[in-house]
Amino acid sequence: MTEVLLSLGANLGDPADQLQAAVNELQVLLKDVIPSRPYITEPVDYTDQPEFLNLAVRGNTDLTPRELLDELLQIEVKFGRQRNEGPPGGPRELDIDLILYGGEIHNEEALKIPHPRFRDRLFVLAPANEIAGESIDPVSGSTISQLLGKCSDTSQVRPAAMSMESR
Repeated sequence: MTEVLLSLGANLGDPADQLQAAVNELQVLLKDVIPSRPYITEPVDYTDQPEFLNLAVRGNTDLTPRELLDELLQIEVKFGRQRNEGPPGGPRELDIDLILYGGEIHNEEALKIPHPRFRDRLFVLAPANEIAGESIDPVSGSTISQLLGKCSDTSQVRPAAMSMESR
């Protein structure tokens, strides 16, 4: 089994319900799923859109990185995600990013692990720190907690007054 770290976000429809349903889907796909609490986050890059609800999920898998990514993309589609439509970083029903896959590094066209921009995103690091603060980024050698401490992202990220249920 390999420990994985995912980042989930949504800002269309009912983001809280969608994220809870996505966590439920991940509990079928992964073992030992631990979700962070949700965070209300300011949009980054493309800012003319509603705030996001983001969270992180830690779990274990026997799937290869490519198999896992394919499953994650299928979950996004199930929730109405249309990749390559709209502006990059624009509004979405559900986004699931594969942040870490154990200590592995992959730099293929369609599979980049660790996620290339996660070190610069508070909306990824704050929830991830809650459940995986000691996880190590194999590129920088830093823990999630260390990356959070030196992140230069100034966007607003605050805990939401709710939690995700784990079955």
